[in-house]
Amino acid sequence: MSFAFGIGIGTQNKQRSWLEVYYQDPLYMPDPDLVDTAREALGQKAGNVAIELDKAQLEKLVTALEQGGFEEQARLAKRCLKSVRPVVVTLLDSDDTAATTPEVYLKLHLLSHRLVKPHQVNLQGIFALLPNLAWTSEGAIDLDELPSRQLKARSEDRVLEVKSVDKFPQMTDYVVPRGVRIADTARVRLGAYIGEGTTVMHEGFVNFNAGTEGKSMIEGRISAGVIVGEGSDLGGGCSTMGTLSGGGNIVISIGKNCLLGANAGVGIPLGDRCTVEAGLYLTSGTKVAVLDDQNRTAKTVKARDLAGQSDLLFRRNSENGAVECKTNRTAIELNEVLHANN
Repeated sequence: MSFAFGIGIGTQNKQRSWLEVYYQDPLYMPDPDLVDTAREALGQKAGNVAIELDKAQLEKLVTALEQGGFEEQARLAKRCLKSVRPVVVTLLDSDDTAATTPEVYLKLHLLSHRLVKPHQVNLQGIFALLPNLAWTSEGAIDLDELPSRQLKARSEDRVLEVKSVDKFPQMTDYVVPRGVRIADTARVRLGAYIGEGTTVMHEGFVNFNAGTEGKSMIEGRISAGVIVGEGSDLGGGCSTMGTLSGGGNIVISIGKNCLLGANAGVGIPLGDRCTVEAGLYLTSGTKVAVLDDQNRTAKTVKARDLAGQSDLLFRRNSENGAVECKTNRTAIELNEVLHANN
């Protein structure tokens, strides 16, 4: 069984190095017969490869896919015959560490197409294969080639808008998952997993290999590697500590029906139905007074000792500033009208 397959249209610089690739219909665990058909048509043996196709190769692939009964991929390949940009077929037999830029883009597409969830795909070593690019109104541009492209645009009475300079593009230039609202699309990177029913407000941010499992309200930051459970609400300006932002190897997750108040933050995993009050940032080493039913301190622990536990309320004592934890007796419920994204 192969891991992934994709027919893509990409961008190259003047040295013909890949800058990015768009896969309209990536496949996860594709039909082995489809993979065998593509390999035979392209003269490729087993392994992980990204093959730039000329017109003759693409025509041969189209014929083979049609004869094999793989109609959707055949139609996609046929449409690529008209592309003025380079076409690539990426075949991944395994989820080994990527060796090329087209391989990385296929894996990021798998995430944003909801074919795999965060941490279900090997993304080791991807930064070296993702060039830092100018993401513009005319697509991805090599930074060394940007000045000449800007001059060309001006000479033609146009302005080339540079939307960002980054290794990752915004997700919505590649895929818009069904049933989501994203107020500022620049704040969701390709490789984010946005569950159906999720609303990402203007200040919300979702990194790659991170996201939401279902209906959630995101007004804070979901860092790389963080997954948020169904029905949770991340308040304005709040933060989740990812593996790229100080979390180390700890996988931070937010359970179902949790609430992170405005400007709050967590550096530990939360179970279901947990609340962190506004402005409180919990790191793994934060000292927490655990309260009993009479609001008396039963014990003092580090926040990491409470990681993953459900039905907890974290708050700061207004008199002495101590961080306290008690049983959370109120679970949040998202507004159904506000979260109707269909």
